[in-house]
Amino acid sequence: MSRIAKYPVDLPKGVEANITAEQITVKGPLGTLSQPLSGDVEIKLEDGKLNFAVANETRHAKAMSGTLRALVNNMVTGVSKGFERRLTLVGVGFRAQVQGEALKLQLGFSHDIVHPLPAGIKAECPSQTEIVIKGSDKQVVGEVAAKIRAYRKPEPYKGKGVRYADERVVIKETKKK
Repeated sequence: MSRIAKYPVDLPKGVEANITAEQITVKGPLGTLSQPLSGDVEIKLEDGKLNFAVANETRHAKAMSGTLRALVNNMVTGVSKGFERRLTLVGVGFRAQVQGEALKLQLGFSHDIVHPLPAGIKAECPSQTEIVIKGSDKQVVGEVAAKIRAYRKPEPYKGKGVRYADERVVIKETKKK
């Protein structure tokens, strides 16, 4: 069995879990998330903790027990605290601003890029060169951040582009004559 699946997931105050045969639903102050279940892993709710056990002793079931435990833990964290990802724009004239349910980016192209935000995701711009993406689903927050970064990845010679706030870009030396 996966070692991570041996640890139970604590449910903080205000978070409820509903387990059916097909899915687990976690409801909290920041929203509701659900995850489909297979018959390989058994989940039990005891004393405000979710315990995970392998239903059958196959290799796939053992692997899925740890995966499902990590996904459910991220769901509980998401509906109670939420997730955020910070992006930084590096370059002359690179700007970002929030316009309703979309993010308007000026990244040195001849046109502005308007990136629509999916449901449940909020973006903030504390300054013109910073973007903070917030949401309750960790996977969707990371996916939106990756799509925004993909518009203009940091280039290796001057470091211009969209980068994660904690990303370190290694600058190459230019060609010498």
